[in-house]
Amino acid sequence: MASLKGKIITVVGSGLIGRSWTMVFLSGGYTVKIYDNEPGQASRAITEIRKQLEELQQAKMLRGNLTAAEQLSLLSSHHDLQQALEGAFFVQECVFEDLKAKHTVFHEVENLVTESVILSSSTSCLMPSNVFSCVQNRTRCIISHPVNPPYYVRLVELVPHPETLPAVMDVAYSLMTDVGQAPVRLRKEIDGFALNRVQYAIIAESWRLVQDGVISVKDIDLVMSEGLGMRYAFIGPIETMHLNAPEGMEGYLQRYSEGMKRVINTFGSVPDFSGEPAARIVKEICELIPAEQEHLTVRRERRDQLLMELAKLKK
Repeated sequence: MASLKGKIITVVGSGLIGRSWTMVFLSGGYTVKIYDNEPGQASRAITEIRKQLEELQQAKMLRGNLTAAEQLSLLSSHHDLQQALEGAFFVQECVFEDLKAKHTVFHEVENLVTESVILSSSTSCLMPSNVFSCVQNRTRCIISHPVNPPYYVRLVELVPHPETLPAVMDVAYSLMTDVGQAPVRLRKEIDGFALNRVQYAIIAESWRLVQDGVISVKDIDLVMSEGLGMRYAFIGPIETMHLNAPEGMEGYLQRYSEGMKRVINTFGSVPDFSGEPAARIVKEICELIPAEQEHLTVRRERRDQLLMELAKLKK
C-alpha cells in the first residue's frame, strides 16, 4: 500500500474527541484541518491543543517523533467546510451523538469531496448502516470508534458499513497503525460494537453484585483494578484462558467449561440503573470519590497520566 505520509486529514467537530483525534493524527506527522461550523470554535480548539501538546512535551509524554511546535505547524482551523475539506483523503467526523446531526454532516461533506475520500465517524453507539444511510456512496464509509481518551488509550474499533469495500478497511487500518493507535477490525456491524458489549457485560454484573449486597463499590472496583485489569492490560480474555491451563485452550475448556456455564446461568436480568439501587450506588461512589468538579478533574488528569505511562510500558 502506498505511503499515506504527508496527506491531509480533515477533522469535523472541535470538541473533546475532535481535539483528541487531531492530536493523534498530528503525532503521526499528518497535516490536519480542524473544522467547526461555529465561527471561532476551531481556532479556540487549536489554543487548547497547543496548551496540551506543550504540557505533554514538558512532561516528556508527547507522542510521535515531532516536537510540539512541529506538530502545531501541521494544524489549521476552519469554519468554511469546503476549505477544510480541500485536499483531504480522510475525513474524521466528531460531532455529538445525534443521528440527524451526523446525517447533516455527511450529506454536506459528500457533496464537497471526490469519490476516493474516506468518510469515517467517531460514533460510539450508532450503527454504520444508520450513520451512513444518507450517503450515496457507502462503499467508502467506516466507523473509527476511539476509546476515551484516544491520546492515551490506543484502541480503535474499525466497523464497516455492510457496503464498505475491504480496501477502505485496509487504508483505515494502515492509517491508525501509522499514527500509533491499535486498530481492530470488526467483520460486520453489531450494536455496541465489541468494546462496549464487553464493557457493558462487566458493568452489568458488577452492578448486580453491588445491588444485591454481595460486595461494596470499593471492592468490586478492586476486583478489576487489582485483579482482572492487571492482566487484561497486557493479555485479553481469550489468551488468558489459553495460558491458564497447562494444555492450553483445550485443557481450559475441559477443566472449566461446565463451571463457567453454571455461573453464567446464575447471572440476573439486565439492571435498569435507576431507583433505590442506583441512588445507593451513587451515594457510595460519591463517598469514595467526591463529586465536586475539582476532585473529578484531578482524578481524570491522574487517570490520563497513568494511561500514558502504561501505554509506554506496552510499546
